[in-house]
Amino acid sequence: MHESARHIVDLYQRHARAWDQRRRANPEAFEGEQAWLERFRRVMGQGGQVLDLGCGGGEPIARNLIEHQCAVTGVDSSATLLDHCRQRFAGQQWIHADMRSLALDQDFAGILAWNSLFHLSPDDQRAMFAVFERHAGPGCALMFTSGPEAGEAIGEFEGQDLYHASLSPGEYCTLLDTHGFEVVQHISEDPDCCGFTVWLARAIDWG
Repeated sequence: MHESARHIVDLYQRHARAWDQRRRANPEAFEGEQAWLERFRRVMGQGGQVLDLGCGGGEPIARNLIEHQCAVTGVDSSATLLDHCRQRFAGQQWIHADMRSLALDQDFAGILAWNSLFHLSPDDQRAMFAVFERHAGPGCALMFTSGPEAGEAIGEFEGQDLYHASLSPGEYCTLLDTHGFEVVQHISEDPDCCGFTVWLARAIDWG
């Protein structure tokens, strides 16, 4: 595992304002993301409670969900980014926590780990599927981004190494199945969404 994996939380805290500014400065890139959020809401059902893991400053993802009558519980390891969320969306719930150890006594209609899960090490990603399962209500929509294949990739932000990792598509499928989810849609390197690799799944309601 690359050394930068151990510093991802610290990086986002120290450069929170720069990250928030960059995220808000490119509205054109959000067009492709909106299409996936629409699919997510369709699986979840309108007006559901969403757990947004790695919510950042709430722009533009949480804003989109709120504007479509979703109630958002956002979780992030950066206190600074959460301050932005509280200032922008005071009526929602914002929790300062590491998503890897999250244990809320609550089920959700939707769980989102958009551009956040892939900052975790492979072993931490594997463990996250139990966290997803723990917080999933019946028929819960789960959407996350990954890499297109197994491996690590080191980017750069504010002059520092920015860690990314991915499992193989086959392992993601196995983890989803093991933890009670079925794949609804998966596109690798979606050309209409900034080249993101996106997974949309649904919790199986054995009812």
